[in-house]
Amino acid sequence: MFQGASSLSLDAKGRLSVPTRHRDALLAQANGSLTITKNRDGCLMVFPRPEWEIARERIAKLPMSAQWIKRFFLGNAMDVDMDATGRVLVSPELREFAGITKDVILLGMGSHFELWDKTQYEAKEAAAMQAEMPDVFKDFSF
Repeated sequence: MFQGASSLSLDAKGRLSVPTRHRDALLAQANGSLTITKNRDGCLMVFPRPEWEIARERIAKLPMSAQWIKRFFLGNAMDVDMDATGRVLVSPELREFAGITKDVILLGMGSHFELWDKTQYEAKEAAAMQAEMPDVFKDFSF
């Protein structure tokens, strides 16, 4: 399970250095093989390859009425491998979609990560904190 937020910067070639605390788990779970695809919220999703394969099978089984959703997730998925120093290349097409230029936030979301442009993430987080609490959380407590 991946959790936590990391403020990172992409290098000039568009490579993301995976935080050290996640590298060992990604090497053990996926041999450093990842898949990056679009998220409808405007960020990117980064999956360890075995987790992506599970999601990919579920998406592929969707009916024809969901063809555009299949195109969105599957058609934009890019397989990448961590290099020896723990970096992964985020394609120009995916960076452009998410508005990512340099500064990013990598969020652990359990089975995968979300990769956000830092400015966009901060704006969306601030708006979400001002919005009313969703009903599902009204009776939630720790």
